Amino acid sequence: MSLPAVAIEGLGKSYRLGEDTSTARMVDSVGGLLRRLGLKSRAAADTFWALRDISFDVAPGEAVAILGQNGAGKSTLLKVLSRITTPTAGRAVLRGRLGSLLEVGTGFHPELTGRENIFLNGAILGMSRRDIARRFDDIVAFSGIERFIDTPVKRYSSGMYVRLAFGVAAHLEPEILIVDEVLAVGDSGFQRKCMQKLDQITSGEGRTVLFVSHNLQAVRAFCKRAILLESGRQVMDGPVEDVIARYLRSFEEPRDLRNTNLADRDNRTSGEVRFASFEAIDNRGTVNWNFSPGDDIAFRFGYEVMRSVPGVTLYLSLVSPIDGQIVTTLKALVEVNDISAGTMGKTTLRLPASKFRPGQLSIYACLGDSRGERFYDVLDRNVDVPLITITSESTDLFLRQGHMSVDFVVENGRPDSDSLTGAETDRERAHQTGDL
Repeated sequence: MSLPAVAIEGLGKSYRLGEDTSTARMVDSVGGLLRRLGLKSRAAADTFWALRDISFDVAPGEAVAILGQNGAGKSTLLKVLSRITTPTAGRAVLRGRLGSLLEVGTGFHPELTGRENIFLNGAILGMSRRDIARRFDDIVAFSGIERFIDTPVKRYSSGMYVRLAFGVAAHLEPEILIVDEVLAVGDSGFQRKCMQKLDQITSGEGRTVLFVSHNLQAVRAFCKRAILLESGRQVMDGPVEDVIARYLRSFEEPRDLRNTNLADRDNRTSGEVRFASFEAIDNRGTVNWNFSPGDDIAFRFGYEVMRSVPGVTLYLSLVSPIDGQIVTTLKALVEVNDISAGTMGKTTLRLPASKFRPGQLSIYACLGDSRGERFYDVLDRNVDVPLITITSESTDLFLRQGHMSVDFVVENGRPDSDSLTGAETDRERAHQTGDL
């Protein structure tokens, strides 16, 4: 029986809040002095465990998803495995060359050119210069930055960084590949190319993959097993569909938005009215983020008026999290009259018999005036709002493409069509009405 490619035992990582790591040793000394004097050290009270008692194995060639809400500890876990940070407790053993795709630019030296960074990364992976040179042209062609390959990467855009980083990780063939949500960067064409490459890696090349993504469609496509983290702890390890179901249930509560990243929202909006809560509602009236094609979908927003305003309008966009394209937009007048400070209210937008196809939709919402000239508050990636997930048991891959279904009628110009009565013609057309 082969040894696991990744073996994690009792892994934990703690941080002292508000403290620079360069002063950690000095704080430890001061803390010891305070304890001897019978006083309490602030540093001891402000210890935060980003990970606690994580244990699991990953077999060679297995693709495993790491799921969890923002702040669950996913990125911290991958940083420990990538040797970017050291664990506080436990241990992690990796058997094989490791390639990591974490934050944009991780593993690149900003002063070196793209060409030099390719050879540097290959050397770090333990590859010979000849092996790297043999794959060099494929890496450059995949990343699409031939013109800038001899430019220092500090001058690259974030999209160029990711294209080159993914090209390096995919073609230098590490035995273990770690991917953390970097595919959200870049244009839609490159994202599709990355998805195709990941599918090749996970299904045909036998490499071990740890995959972090909020895109559950991609998780389902690439992984058969998933691990769920909540508040730094491992709460489930099992088949991907079971873990996704548990993950989605964790969102089935109203989202209190009054203080969530409020400083960032205030920097970009006027702040007269603020989002107070947000929830998705199914046709039973319960909070739900998982729907089937044809279900009623309702969005319920709570708001709070901080300063008097001449009316409130809600602007809502549903966006594809894969390529960032807007699927549809909605505009609803919430209040057409003046609203005084201190007013609180709720408004619901209902989409009856929705036509969305299987996939996911992210939320972009604004509160503003009716003319769209002044915006009071905004919900986008700066706020941890769950994705709307549409699932289907259909096995017809063609009917899973695209974002929405539409009704259509086939009108065949058959020679004997004139012999049909009006009612028969209507029945023939209705029989061929369906979703495309």
